[in-house]
Amino acid sequence: MDSLLKNSSRVFSEDHRINLYYINELYQNIGNEVANRLKDIYGIGLAMTSGIWGGTYLIAKPNGLSRRRIWRLYSIVNLPQNSPLDIHENFEKLVAIYSDVYKEAFAVCDLDLVLKMWGGKLPHSNNAKPSITMHMEDTKERIRWLRTFFVWNKASWEESIISDTVRIIKEYKPFFDLKKGPVKKPSKDIKYLLQDIIIIYRTLEGACSDDFKEHATPIIEVMMQAFMDGLHDPEKINELYIMVFNNALIYGFEETLEQPFKKEGLDIHTLENWPVEKINWIPEELKEKLIPPIQNLFKGFKTELETNRDPKN
Repeated sequence: MDSLLKNSSRVFSEDHRINLYYINELYQNIGNEVANRLKDIYGIGLAMTSGIWGGTYLIAKPNGLSRRRIWRLYSIVNLPQNSPLDIHENFEKLVAIYSDVYKEAFAVCDLDLVLKMWGGKLPHSNNAKPSITMHMEDTKERIRWLRTFFVWNKASWEESIISDTVRIIKEYKPFFDLKKGPVKKPSKDIKYLLQDIIIIYRTLEGACSDDFKEHATPIIEVMMQAFMDGLHDPEKINELYIMVFNNALIYGFEETLEQPFKKEGLDIHTLENWPVEKINWIPEELKEKLIPPIQNLFKGFKTELETNRDPKN
């Protein structure tokens, strides 16, 4: 627990930004602590993986520090199938321990996390074994919330992040559907959509066709610059949304993933009906193209942090 609290102290900078390298490491350590307590208290042995969800690390500074304040925290936890957690009471124990460890770990960051709800089903997750959500809020309002997604198949953190892009693309498709037209939403919600479009592209970039990269990269760079300059103007946000909509980026994301999964007999448009053993699963060709860039990015964060011991710059 001491090493867990040490990692917690390095997550936030003095100006309230978050180091994505350290918080990813913290989520992994929290998962290990939860597994240890589950074993010690209830005798339930469990092997799981965990880490950051959301991809903000893809647009971080070279040392992993976020470029702006992050108000919404997300993590992903990958759980084994056919385990004692299939019993509802045991899953309740897991959630209770997770809540306790989150509260203890983030108290060092001057957060007071309180469990508000859990048990929701993540949109477009597997029908037979849906992913479960857990929601905590900070009474001190240093962040708005911490949400955790429990996914039912053990996989590496990198695999789970890449796999979840299939679900996210389906969730976001209605906002970029050329047949239905642009959607009216509050500008703050559109802003988060645009950030996620950048993250999806950066996650899948290594597998995208040259033609799509030539088309998409300038658009992504325009949005990146807008975020770095400070994106607050509702008109500018809507202008960027229409640009992304008209350039059909969501369709390019689908095309990037369609064929690799189709070769394995899986339709990305009906992922809810995939066999449960294909939860958190990605084809080998996508692993080869997409996992190394994520691993190299975090190696780069680590090197930068070791070279420059001040993580606040």
